[in-house]
Amino acid sequence: MKPKKTVNCSFKYYVMKNLIIIRHAKSSWNAPLNDIDRPLEQRGIKDAHLVAMNSIKFLPSRFQIFSSNAKRASETAMIFAQNYAYPVENIAFKPEIYTFDEIKLEKIIKSFDNNYDNVILFGHNEAITNFVNKFGDIFIDNVSTSGLVSLQFDTDDWQNIHNGKTLKVLFPKDLK
Repeated sequence: MKPKKTVNCSFKYYVMKNLIIIRHAKSSWNAPLNDIDRPLEQRGIKDAHLVAMNSIKFLPSRFQIFSSNAKRASETAMIFAQNYAYPVENIAFKPEIYTFDEIKLEKIIKSFDNNYDNVILFGHNEAITNFVNKFGDIFIDNVSTSGLVSLQFDTDDWQNIHNGKTLKVLFPKDLK
């Protein structure tokens, strides 16, 4: 009788990191306000609801929402949260996400707690467009207001994200 062969297999199990990044909805320039205080205009509210309703089917089962504390971004995050049946009180509003600089945005994303495998982030352009072009595999000329880009990273550590895969791009104009 032959001895049984044993195979020593070691598998590293990890969950990929998924980032859905959303540019705030169209905001109003009508009132003389500081940039951070600009609210959404009516078209922005409609577009945010439209994209939110059409993105529900692409959501992971569990996720954490982070948002810039700018009025237009936080209002957009609340619209999406409402459509996603996500408790508004669980949104993490972060002043540091109020940035137009993709290097700062990258540092913020790379500092996420690794307990979060799925993150939805609401922020601002130029940072968003430049970030998704640096980390995604599809070039996007401009992430529109209320635009959503879903990226997946083959790592279990936010600090190590690079060469992500662009899973979904969803803009209001594509839904009208």
